[in-house]
Amino acid sequence: MAYDYSELVAQTRRWAEHAHAAGWLNSDNAQQLHDIDTRSPDGLFTNPHSASTRPLIVAFMGGTGVGKSALLNRLAGKAIAKSGIERPTSREVTLFYHHSIALPALADQLPLAKINLAHHDDDRKKNIIWIDMPDFDSTELSNKQQVLDWLPHIDILIYVVSPERYRDEKAWRLLLAEGGKHAWLFVMNQWDRGQPAQLADFNQQLQKAGFIAPMMFTTACAEDAPVDEFIQLEELIVSLASKHIIEQLEQRGTQVRKQALKQSLESARAALGPPQHAQQLTAHWQSQWQATCTLLQQGFVWSCQQIAHHHASHAADLIESSTLAKYADNQRTPLWDEWAETRFNDTLDEFINTADQAGLPVSPLKKHLSPLRDKAGKIVHTQSELSARLALAAPGSALHRGFLKIMRLCEISLPLTAMAWVTYQVFIGYYYSNMTAVPYLGVDFAVHSGLLIALTWLIPFFILKKAQPSLEKSALSGLNKGIITAFSMIDSEVSAVIDEVIQQHTEQCRQLTELIASCDSNEPLVIDDNSPLTRMLV
Repeated sequence: MAYDYSELVAQTRRWAEHAHAAGWLNSDNAQQLHDIDTRSPDGLFTNPHSASTRPLIVAFMGGTGVGKSALLNRLAGKAIAKSGIERPTSREVTLFYHHSIALPALADQLPLAKINLAHHDDDRKKNIIWIDMPDFDSTELSNKQQVLDWLPHIDILIYVVSPERYRDEKAWRLLLAEGGKHAWLFVMNQWDRGQPAQLADFNQQLQKAGFIAPMMFTTACAEDAPVDEFIQLEELIVSLASKHIIEQLEQRGTQVRKQALKQSLESARAALGPPQHAQQLTAHWQSQWQATCTLLQQGFVWSCQQIAHHHASHAADLIESSTLAKYADNQRTPLWDEWAETRFNDTLDEFINTADQAGLPVSPLKKHLSPLRDKAGKIVHTQSELSARLALAAPGSALHRGFLKIMRLCEISLPLTAMAWVTYQVFIGYYYSNMTAVPYLGVDFAVHSGLLIALTWLIPFFILKKAQPSLEKSALSGLNKGIITAFSMIDSEVSAVIDEVIQQHTEQCRQLTELIASCDSNEPLVIDDNSPLTRMLV
């Protein structure tokens, strides 16, 4: 999706605001994107209908004492800018313009009350605004600020030096910083005191800055100065004040601004960290959490034994809700104690530190994981207590409980079966004794029958007595099961947070990628080979 520059900046600021609020962007990066400079030569005029016919903005810029104001005065044919030996000479901005240009339409951030105005009637220069800038190397902060306020509104910078000051370090730093943002012309003023070697050396310096064949002129404003190239400089600028050249300069300026914006956006994307590192967060958490679970389970052994013993001793209180509150008050051994909470918090901190070392913003993780620091203990307590209740309500394993059911059935059925058999034997014995005159069942039978009936009852009773499941073991098993369930729930909640953070990170990267791609959506700038702009642009 293509955006013009102003819309692209607005989109960037909205993204930076939301990303900063969500913790994905730190304050410095967010402020950098919010402070993107949208000023341009076209924006110098508040009337949007004048964009197609606006003047060419040309400024004389240089250090103290190089003769910028003298050049503008020579151009005007009269003294309109202050010049002299006082340092700094230029303390204000001087505008020299055609009387038909409506200067009250200038942007509000550059009030006319602080500008020295002068106008002319030369129709050849009707479409040019000439500006004499303050000395940018001045120690006065107000001068520097004026230069910085005006620079974004300049189409062509006439960079003025003198034979003594063409190697000025401050000027050189400014040239390197502003090189690609403007079209440049270079003037060695006071040439009556200069040497060809100095001009050649200056040319070499400019080539190092990126100008393949810089357009250089020599001028001298002294009354007895020899013939110089001031007229050629003036004629060149007048020839550049055409609609076509101004449109090319605007297109070039937009490209440079978009590339600068692209670099800021790429810095923001680098601050988000690599997407592949975000995708690895889940694996990092699983590895750290497994080690922590092992450590916590080892640390819970003694506590679980104490709680299981307490549960077994108060099984009725634990199951009956009427005495549950009293039971809870009597419980003295918490499972999730300060030690466990510290280990869990250390695991979260270690995980956040892992994300930080991977170059990912950690504020979203901290924000989303913070509630789990308090919630984890409640999960462990709830699940362990629930599992302990269920274990005490149905102690033992399913196989064990099945065996006990069989023994209870045997405890009833075997004595009844024995008594039925004895009764049958008594009846049959009595019948045969009458038929055969054989003595009736004797004492031995009675003893044996009694023993049989007793054994069929005592054996299941004894097995039931001895085979009853241990309440303490059942409670311990329930606690361990509850702990495993709680750990699984904690893992699920942390993993859900991580998945959400990964999705947010992916979305932030997607939005940034779209904005960066929009910065490359310009039409290529085509400049004629014979156009002087080919030598004026870096």
